[in-house]
Amino acid sequence: MSDTASEQQVRDDLAAAYRLIALDGMDDGISTHISARLPGERFLLNALGLRFEEVRADNLVTVDACGEILDDPTGLGINPAGFTIHSALHDARPEVECVLHTHTVAGVALSCLEEGLLPLNQWALQFHGRLAYHDYEGISLDLDERDRLAADLGPHSAMVLRQHGLLTCGRSIGEAFLRMRDLERSCQAQLAAQATGHPLRQPSPTMAEHVARQYDAWNASEHGIDLAWRAERRRLPDGPTLA
Repeated sequence: MSDTASEQQVRDDLAAAYRLIALDGMDDGISTHISARLPGERFLLNALGLRFEEVRADNLVTVDACGEILDDPTGLGINPAGFTIHSALHDARPEVECVLHTHTVAGVALSCLEEGLLPLNQWALQFHGRLAYHDYEGISLDLDERDRLAADLGPHSAMVLRQHGLLTCGRSIGEAFLRMRDLERSCQAQLAAQATGHPLRQPSPTMAEHVARQYDAWNASEHGIDLAWRAERRRLPDGPTLA
């Protein structure tokens, strides 16, 4: 968590991210998770059994780096498989404040394609040379998988989990959410284009790298991310105002 972000702000942002994921239809019942880092190697996660639209700042569960529960207002506990993925990436990447994982139809479908994500459109081009892949190892209960997850992610902030779904990281909750939405839209757009049966037009590697670097520059601007995230949060009834 950054020095400028209070624990309450992190709680508010994380609860908003859960509800926005639900609002955009990217949730999967009580499955998948979004985790956020707190000081002292503590992390926030959703309680087991709550749908994403039910998550609020005051019912988030606090766990340690091993997934042991430190505070659970609901008494519901957490899904152990959920934190296996998240703990690996938080541990390997100290700068990562948020890890977001989804099982959408488009994301899972894309994860089943041998070619993975193609550089077909502007959304997808931001991931050119910046998207990791991790082979499926079954439901994430094996703690040994954590090292392989971290190694496969490497320096990237987005990953396709083969036969499983999508994952994004961010220096903030807003950054992880915005990156996931673009990755999800990239998958949807690719599947729609492939469904036409017509030849697919791809930009040159030079153009793809150019656009990816343009996105890199935008992502480096915390002001731009903050504006976009505040705009997303205003979609919620209790979101921030323009003031």
